Amino acid sequence: MSDTSLRLVWVYPDLLSTYGDQGNALVVERRAQQRGLAVQREDIRSDQPIPTSGDIYLIGGGEDRPQRLAAERLVRDGGLNRAVDNGAIIFSVCAGYQILGREFVNDLGETSQGLGLLDVTSTRGEADRCVGDVLGDMDERLNLPQLTGFENHQGITHLGPTARPLARVRLGRGNGTGDGTEGAWNDTVFGTYMHGPVLARNPQIADLLVKLALDVNALPPTDDRWYEALREERITAATQPA
Repeated sequence: MSDTSLRLVWVYPDLLSTYGDQGNALVVERRAQQRGLAVQREDIRSDQPIPTSGDIYLIGGGEDRPQRLAAERLVRDGGLNRAVDNGAIIFSVCAGYQILGREFVNDLGETSQGLGLLDVTSTRGEADRCVGDVLGDMDERLNLPQLTGFENHQGITHLGPTARPLARVRLGRGNGTGDGTEGAWNDTVFGTYMHGPVLARNPQIADLLVKLALDVNALPPTDDRWYEALREERITAATQPA
């Protein structure tokens, strides 16, 4: 695999990069390099066109106004949709997750158009914010261990018939609908409310993105001691009585 390269695109770090979500790009880049893969990483700001030939696209969270601006520019640009048509993988967090859906409520209280890459719609919840650690069982079709992450959002995301829940929560509120779902995925597009950054807590998800991009069933083993120590610490902290 040393002759294989991976093109990684971090989308709009100037608008969508809160709660340490840039760490997701660092984790994917590092874990690919540990397998001998050459990684070409591009950080694409909101005044730049989205390249359509990337392998993996990562989108983070953001505040309400930056989210609206990002959605307007991404819809107008069209590059992410064309990239998915080309077979790209997309992993999104929080505001980025909502943008990938059909629509969401913006900072002006209006409905903003999303990219339609996930069959989800998001509204603004009237109850308390969803804040705190989350533990959940990943969709069994993904063959991944327990999800751990941190949520901080007011949004409520409803899944349509073609969207699959990324996980079922044991702790936390996830999509905020009360049905126990967290995040959504379909084919090569993934969304979650989990920060942390989530891929540092769940390195197997990062590996899944790389496998999908390379169209392989397995990757060479790597040293997971640091990641597993972090996972164990966060899972233990989340399950201990307050």
